[in-house]
Amino acid sequence: MIHMRQTPVHQVPGVQPLVLDSPHSGVAYPVDFDYACDLAVLRQAEDTHVEKLYDFAPALGVAWVEAHFPRSYLDANRGTTEMDVTLLDAPWPHPVATDPRVLSKVKLGKGLIWRTTDDGVPLYSRKLSVAEVEARIANCWKPYHAAVAQAIDAAHARHGYSIHLNCHSMPAVASQFSTGFPGEKHADFVIGDREGTTASPALSALICGHLKSLGYDVAYNHPYKGVELVRRYGQPAAQRHSIQVEVNRKLYMNEQTLEITDGFAALQASLRSLVALLLRTDPRAL
Repeated sequence: MIHMRQTPVHQVPGVQPLVLDSPHSGVAYPVDFDYACDLAVLRQAEDTHVEKLYDFAPALGVAWVEAHFPRSYLDANRGTTEMDVTLLDAPWPHPVATDPRVLSKVKLGKGLIWRTTDDGVPLYSRKLSVAEVEARIANCWKPYHAAVAQAIDAAHARHGYSIHLNCHSMPAVASQFSTGFPGEKHADFVIGDREGTTASPALSALICGHLKSLGYDVAYNHPYKGVELVRRYGQPAAQRHSIQVEVNRKLYMNEQTLEITDGFAALQASLRSLVALLLRTDPRAL
């Protein structure tokens, strides 16, 4: 873990129709975070080592976008209207979501700015100012989304279609405040396309089938359907396909110590085979 004095977003351009992004693997904690909980507890929120799992992708010509900032500071996979106004010391002057489906995550403490950890531990012992939240959006959310949008636009312009994988990791067992299914044991992979609205269902089925053929337990749209990054950039009718890929942390790391385990190499080889498959796949032919 380091304090963030570097650029908040790392981007590698690509030449292929495939774009990968990792919004939650950042470990550069900004100096203005001023959190009140234990750092070891806070780090459980990270999609730790996801950027390492896919570090082979740029050499294959695949575009890569990665957040350096941690998701607990600002969650780039949430919309800017998913604001928990109870965190603030003054009224929020911008639009706030009213959709109950969106607000369910905000109520769990997992809005754009996190209020609690997955286990319900408060992040702050103070109220946040409107100005500091606006600064987080300007310095982190906007550059991250601009980088993802640019990479997808470039891939689509070059090939006539784009495939975007939004890369995440998940705990082996759902925490109390992480999803609407606390205590649920997660599959090895969860593939999400918001019920076929952000990608061709045939493309999602291809991904699920490939992972199952490698021996993995794969779930589809449960308990993770995909959130802001696939919702915002997935337009399957325009041949812009966005799919969220959740991988179980038990496959490659120790969830308590965050150390990489012996399973890492085998999982990375499987992910490499998935990327190779997608590089051979034109979703217009499915």
